[in-house]
Amino acid sequence: MKKLTKEDINQEVFDLYDDYAHNKIGRRQFVEKLSLYAIGGITVASLLSFMSPNYIDSLLVKPDDERLDSDYITYPSPKGGGIIKGLLSMPNNTIDKLPGIIVVHENRGLNPYIEDVGRRAALDGFISLAPDALSPLGGYPGNDDDGRELQKKRDRNDMLEDFIAAFNYLSTHEHCDGNIGVVGFCFGGWIANMMAVNLPTLKAAVPFYGGQPTAEEAAKIKTPLQLHYAGLDTRVNEGWDAYQTVLKANNVEYAAHFYPDVNHGFHNNTTPRYDDKAATLAWDRTIAFFKERLK
Repeated sequence: MKKLTKEDINQEVFDLYDDYAHNKIGRRQFVEKLSLYAIGGITVASLLSFMSPNYIDSLLVKPDDERLDSDYITYPSPKGGGIIKGLLSMPNNTIDKLPGIIVVHENRGLNPYIEDVGRRAALDGFISLAPDALSPLGGYPGNDDDGRELQKKRDRNDMLEDFIAAFNYLSTHEHCDGNIGVVGFCFGGWIANMMAVNLPTLKAAVPFYGGQPTAEEAAKIKTPLQLHYAGLDTRVNEGWDAYQTVLKANNVEYAAHFYPDVNHGFHNNTTPRYDDKAATLAWDRTIAFFKERLK
């Protein structure tokens, strides 16, 4: 059987996966619709396997990387889920205080990709905290399908409180200098936007393809923003013009980057939506922004 490549896949399959990943269609309907594209030697099983995340082979920074001190901690979230688990990472043998980064997961809990992003941030000289908003329900269950089902059971504003509590925890950590930013992906992009709304002392926010706040909420932002959008992501991008209007009207400092011909989730290197060129550029911009704003 021919090994599939991204070029073999019709864009409509990526759009279907986006609907599936964002709970617009269920797994059965997703599989049924995939059958329309199982032609020319391509099977439904091969399509499903190709579109699903591959966490085992995709880690850029291993959990036991000797350059890092990385381990799970818990912190209180009294207005949110109670006790929240998160992965705290920093350069090994850290003595001085470092600027901090909150890393916010997608709509499926703290999966291996987001943990990996937290470790990547730590390698760049930050103390990072990647919380798991599924903690009150037992935590990330080990696969994204069940993770999405669990996350649907939580109120997103309660989860926002969990990430605000992560900011509070990190701001008093012995190895954090109090200069803290946030980066989030998909659902986490919305959280990053909303942390900018709710935390005037937040020093920088970087939403990746995140839903936008309301106009009333956006008018409260004081935090510098760096926003990343996928060119093919019409679902999220349709909210940009209204958001930009409010940011301009309130003199919010922001830079928005659109990456042409890439899909929502282009930074996630575990699925074929990943685009190496766009992801590398976006992450380089993210780290440069944090170094400018937090150090």
